Amino acid sequence: MNKRQPGNPLLVLDTNVVFDLLYFDDVVARPLRHALEAGRVRCAATDATLEEWRRVLGYPEFALDAARQVALFARYQVLSEKVADVEAVASLPPCSDPDDQKFIELAAAVRAAVLVSKDRAVLKLRRRCAPLFRVMTPIEAVRWLDAEPD
Repeated sequence: MNKRQPGNPLLVLDTNVVFDLLYFDDVVARPLRHALEAGRVRCAATDATLEEWRRVLGYPEFALDAARQVALFARYQVLSEKVADVEAVASLPPCSDPDDQKFIELAAAVRAAVLVSKDRAVLKLRRRCAPLFRVMTPIEAVRWLDAEPD
């Protein structure tokens, strides 16, 4: 059962990290999923990030039938907090992959503690995003989470 606490750290998860958490059950990322399920951290999503999740679930390489796609989509909705779509902010660093800009904008808009990603284009923006939020890989986020007081 998810016992989200409003004061707990807020994260933004790139779609590839959501896949690690919910589809692949990646051992490295698993502590993040457990922290979300326990309410130790919260996760923000918008219509745009949810739509990307829905679209990627339909990729043929994952061979997910419609029922499994619906279940994975619903699972992420339960774990995330829906926020209004955010507007582009000119002062944010542009990501070389335009598909990832929505995650940077979301992290800034909700004042996320961390944007978790494995995408090189996002990770290259660590220093430029540092005044607003931290950008971490899943393993870095797990280490950060372990250092956070409960």
